Amino acid sequence: MKVKVNEHYDFEVDVTGKELMVDGSAVRIDNRDIAPGHSHVIYKHKSYHMELVSENKADKTSVVKVNGHTYQVAISDQYDLLLKQLGMDNSQSGKVKDVKAPMPGLVLNVLVEEGQEVNKGDNLLVLEAMKMENIIKSPSAGLVKKITVIKGVKVEKNQILIHFA
Repeated sequence: MKVKVNEHYDFEVDVTGKELMVDGSAVRIDNRDIAPGHSHVIYKHKSYHMELVSENKADKTSVVKVNGHTYQVAISDQYDLLLKQLGMDNSQSGKVKDVKAPMPGLVLNVLVEEGQEVNKGDNLLVLEAMKMENIIKSPSAGLVKKITVIKGVKVEKNQILIHFA
């Protein structure tokens, strides 16, 4: 996954089990949770007090305070890259006209109706792909104009699932 700090510093981070890799190098930290949202970390023999100030799970952003200094942290994974390639990323300005299938799969459930107002991040439908259930969320606020799929239908990558007004 990619981690961006203060819109300036970019890091490639990989967490496998207890191993943490940052930009291809193994990083060893000693972490102790003090209270919910508060941790004490020792890294390279230096002590850091960390506090999670705020977190937006939908946008995968956080504000973290480390030893009194505040940092804006944004995380993106392979799914965010895929959404960006499909033109469904959060950085778009304006309204989205169509929601397309990010991958081939089976529609397990349609969670909205035509004519329904939705907000950014609202669940639209459930798509099963590679034996995993994926909830397709609305990339922006809008009005559902037409739903082009029904429960039980197989879809292909980039197939239009929902049109917005």
